[in-house]
Amino acid sequence: MYTCADCTVVACGRGEREKLPKNCPMREEEKMEELFKRYAEPENHAFFVQSAAVEGEGYGEWPRLRETMELCRKMGYQKIGLAFCKGLHREAKIVASLLRREGFEVVSVICKTGGFWKESAGIPREAQIDPQAREVMCNPIAQAEFLNGQNTEFNIELGLCVGHDSLFYKYSRALVTTLVAKDRALANNPCGAIYCAEGYCKERLSLTDTSDRRR
Repeated sequence: MYTCADCTVVACGRGEREKLPKNCPMREEEKMEELFKRYAEPENHAFFVQSAAVEGEGYGEWPRLRETMELCRKMGYQKIGLAFCKGLHREAKIVASLLRREGFEVVSVICKTGGFWKESAGIPREAQIDPQAREVMCNPIAQAEFLNGQNTEFNIELGLCVGHDSLFYKYSRALVTTLVAKDRALANNPCGAIYCAEGYCKERLSLTDTSDRRR
């Protein structure tokens, strides 16, 4: 079992192969070498190299949105897909406008596309945000497939729900980057819970906290 998250050596980050922990993935040298070769494959090589170039050029200065646009420019992408959450409609409009200002064509699809009721997909009323109301389900598979149909060259995911984002990644033919990770409780800043894991957010991160905080 690999436990990189708990490693105190981090020999990989300094290229110090002689200091590898016993359960380090780098000890599987043959597998690691085979995986390394994939970066030379045509479908990966340019994208990986340009991703590193963006990291180097804008390190600590460019916000993620700028990095995303720079990567698209370096890769020569023109048609960009934007899959966004209804709750971030205003933000999606701003992002689409900025992308168009930089010369990109933007195809955007909202999460509620289709207008299907949650119960029609097998989601019981008691699992809804408001069990007393009829709620429209999110439709990440459709978001991906409609962007596929428009032949987008690169897709941006903006604030899709946990799990819904996973289905979008699964069905998107184009590569995807996450611009916003939804966190309703922390103004879309998931790291806030990590930084406060032993403080303000300790109880809220416990799976044994069964209090109903739905509004």
